[in-house]
Amino acid sequence: MQHLPVLVDATSIPPNRGGVARYISGLLTGLQEAGSTVDVVVKGTDLAWLRALAPEHRYHQAPGWTARRPARLVWEQTGLPALLRRVGATTLHSPHYTFPVIRASRTVVTLHDATFFSDPAAHARTKVAFFRTWTRLARRFARATVAPSAATVGELDRLAGTARRPTAVAHLGVDAAVFHAPSSAEVTAFRHAHGLGDGDDWIAFLGTVEPRKRIPELIAAHRALGDADVPPLLVAGGLGWDDTAVRELRTAGDRPGAPLRYLGYLPLEELRAFLGGARVVVYPSTAEGFGLPVLEAMACRADVLTTRRLAIPEVGGDAVTYTEPDADPIRADLAALLADDPDGPARTARRDRAAARAAGFTWAACARVHLGLYAAGVAA
Repeated sequence: MQHLPVLVDATSIPPNRGGVARYISGLLTGLQEAGSTVDVVVKGTDLAWLRALAPEHRYHQAPGWTARRPARLVWEQTGLPALLRRVGATTLHSPHYTFPVIRASRTVVTLHDATFFSDPAAHARTKVAFFRTWTRLARRFARATVAPSAATVGELDRLAGTARRPTAVAHLGVDAAVFHAPSSAEVTAFRHAHGLGDGDDWIAFLGTVEPRKRIPELIAAHRALGDADVPPLLVAGGLGWDDTAVRELRTAGDRPGAPLRYLGYLPLEELRAFLGGARVVVYPSTAEGFGLPVLEAMACRADVLTTRRLAIPEVGGDAVTYTEPDADPIRADLAALLADDPDGPARTARRDRAAARAAGFTWAACARVHLGLYAAGVAA
């Protein structure tokens, strides 16, 4: 292993370890797979978890009070630069928009999407102002920026002003040890754990419940199918700020036999059965910086219905079915997929294409892009 003079700030990992946590943990495993190690600063609650996933890196524990987001942002401007000096790193990687301004010339910043500019109504007003500001600062002052898709780079260039330096594209990867076709035993265990009968089908959605995911439209489309034989719609993920969807899901609860059920957060080890065992995975998002749930579903050999918006076609290619993010087209396209023989050649071919395409998205490939940016800092 070659230890690089790089410090990765992993203190932005959220409590549910979704979103940016998948990116940070995947990147660290990818760097390790590529034969490189770095210094990593992490909150105490995430230290053992990251060490178990990528044990070769050097870990440093952030102060306990950084668990509170405002305090963490203060520490980022004061304590993080001091730690950078102590570990002797020449490059800092800030993987979630914000970074210490006084060390901007030594910092690589990850910008995950441009929806704070392109789709501000999908976010809380305070978040829009906050992330727009930090995106512009990163594009102006950081040594380099990185985004997960060419679509995101295009949107940033169009909407966020001229960047001092180009933004590198690093497609995210998928952890094949977690996301692969589930065994029949795993699917059976999932059914039993969630009150489904032997052989019962379901339609799956995985993601945060927020306006751009179009959950109310998905629920309306599913309800409009109106057939007693239509599989239930199971929604998994965090309740965000789509009030209409949240009301629907809280009313639905998690009652076995109900046509709509909210499962909340699922353990990581259940996700491949949830996705790969579903009759269809539906992800009708209007705006994605990458679309990791689509990739993870593909890796589980799922039959995926999604949209052509922004980055999703970079992920799905010709291995998924596309719809528009409104109730009527979702209903029509979902009905067409459900009409296919579950074991027939058309559905089998789609699922095979999905798994084959997903195999090309690896964390090692993502890490190689980052290594190029880190090396540029060493040479500077």
